Amino acid sequence: MRLTGFLFSLLILLFGSYDISRGSELQSASAAYKEGDYDTALQTFKPLAEKGDMIAQFNLAKIYREGKGVPKDYKTAVKWFSLSAEQSNAKAQYHLGVAHSFGLGVVPDYKIALKWFNRSAEQGNTFSQYHLSRLYYLGNGVPEDKVYAHMWANLAFSSGFGMAQQLRQLLTEKMTSNQIERAQELARECFKKNYKGC
Repeated sequence: MRLTGFLFSLLILLFGSYDISRGSELQSASAAYKEGDYDTALQTFKPLAEKGDMIAQFNLAKIYREGKGVPKDYKTAVKWFSLSAEQSNAKAQYHLGVAHSFGLGVVPDYKIALKWFNRSAEQGNTFSQYHLSRLYYLGNGVPEDKVYAHMWANLAFSSGFGMAQQLRQLLTEKMTSNQIERAQELARECFKKNYKGC
């Protein structure tokens, strides 16, 4: 019994120290990145990203997308954003939506962009909510739908994303009072459901 307790404590100590060590490495890599020491940031993020750390994967993707210390490489950025996004990183999902909307490292595909914006928006990401509004407004990847466009713009604006107010106002000018009322009702329902299944 004592041996089992000892092994259990040892495992917690080992895994706990790994988490602390990982957190410390991520913190030092982030600090290096902010200070412009991109080589150190890259050398620290890459092994963690290769081990599956979604935060390191996201940061590595940003390094390649921005060309910080490496040549700008959208394809490599998409690879790392994808790995992070698959682990439910809302920011990575948003950036994948942008990549697929504008063809950054991939062939433009609004349906794939819609998928990633939806996943991110369900986690409350206001940038993704705004982009969903635009997709519905323009009919990119989905049938044009001013009601859903207004709903997503309303949610993004209520979460503090100022640009959504302009889009919401533009939509309001093109909608009937019944459509606006329906959009507001959908926004309230979506908020109550914590953005899931909207």
